[in-house]
Amino acid sequence: MRLLVVEDEKDLNRILVKKLTSAGYSVDSCLDGSEAWDLLEYTSYDGVILDIMLPGLDGLTILRKMRSVSIAAPVLLLTARDTVPDRVKGLDTGANDYLVKPFSFDELMARIRAMTRPAFGMVDNRLQVDDLIMDCSSHKVERAGKEIILSAREYAILEYLMRNKGLVLSREKIENHVWNFDYEGGTNVVDVYIRYLRKKIDVDHEKKLIHTVRGRGYVLRDQ
Repeated sequence: MRLLVVEDEKDLNRILVKKLTSAGYSVDSCLDGSEAWDLLEYTSYDGVILDIMLPGLDGLTILRKMRSVSIAAPVLLLTARDTVPDRVKGLDTGANDYLVKPFSFDELMARIRAMTRPAFGMVDNRLQVDDLIMDCSSHKVERAGKEIILSAREYAILEYLMRNKGLVLSREKIENHVWNFDYEGGTNVVDVYIRYLRKKIDVDHEKKLIHTVRGRGYVLRDQ
């Protein structure tokens, strides 16, 4: 999934990006509200981790602007304010969740998983297509009961395909969703990783799950 981290404390921002990236997320980040709004206007995110006290636009203003133009990405507010009125105000403004600093990274990860589940029709942390199962909390992937070891990038692409099962995803969509703005890669990078995934997911099985739709992109389906 692609996340946006908006946090003006440089050290915390850096740590969040590092930990989320190591957990398999594609992450963009910024240090002020004005830049955050520029990113939100032109990029589709699966989730936003948003500090409230920011230079430029504050977090609640950004949140109001998002909801006013129907940007539905789930938002987790980060703040040092822990009073009930503060939490109520944040949630009533349109936030999906609220986490008070200082916080545990494990709790942050669990809250991100929880707030993004409804958008993909998930009731727990598992994705399944036929006999291919992905546990998004443990990052364990298996097919027909056999564990499959994936690199972080392979996992991210497979997760994107599984969350959009049955939908044809263009190479551009996959690249834009899985890689962040800092990426400078080749034009066929998606094709290369799809080949890697096919070797691990499909090669030993009669039923293929990853399909190419000529001229359009790739789709993961069980038919």
